[in-house]
Amino acid sequence: MLVKTRGIVLNFIKFKESSIIVRIYTEELGLQSYIVNSVRKKGTASRIALFQPFTLLDMVVYPSGKGGLTRISEYKCSYPFASIPYDIRKSSILLFLSEMVSRTVREEEENRPLFHFLHHAMLLFDQLETGFENFHLAFLVQLANYLGFGVPSAEEVITQVAFETGGGAGLGNSLMQLQQLEPYLKEVIKDAETAKLPNGKVRRELLQLLVRYFQLHVDQLGEIRSLSVLSEVLSD
Repeated sequence: MLVKTRGIVLNFIKFKESSIIVRIYTEELGLQSYIVNSVRKKGTASRIALFQPFTLLDMVVYPSGKGGLTRISEYKCSYPFASIPYDIRKSSILLFLSEMVSRTVREEEENRPLFHFLHHAMLLFDQLETGFENFHLAFLVQLANYLGFGVPSAEEVITQVAFETGGGAGLGNSLMQLQQLEPYLKEVIKDAETAKLPNGKVRRELLQLLVRYFQLHVDQLGEIRSLSVLSEVLSD
């Protein structure tokens, strides 16, 4: 039986000569993997564009067994991004967030609150014209809540990172060094949109701190490859 659902593309890998295997977080079925044929042939650039990270889709799909591959019967973009593809800062933030979500969201079952959070976040991010420099920080704080471990307080995050991981790259190795970030992390947790961060250095260190916190709570999260690119783009 076919299932009609909305979906959020997380990533894809090449498969055979012209196909891909795409991972999509769906509203009705949770995380699913689909084989999509003939999207990498010459002249099909518009089709492969529909499977870039965080593309929002309307789909009709074939259900699969747990962990199995299946196929998409119909698909179309439900909301073409108006600003993200044309702003290097936004596209870099999006690439980082898609990597974080693809490595942390693993539920192969319906979770509508999580889906709605991700979907709404992307719509909001695309519509923001200014003041989005802290968006990825706020996103991670909220995502942690949906993943079940949350961000209890700035003090607790810093304590866990300092004592359980020995600090982190670019963050220093002592509790005292990390505590310098505490007032800024408090502002981000309270309201990232209005948080007053003095410069890009503090923003980068807060991001590294939150990523380290995720690594403590998500098994085999590993290195986030897009983090260095994002840090470079948001260096100011």
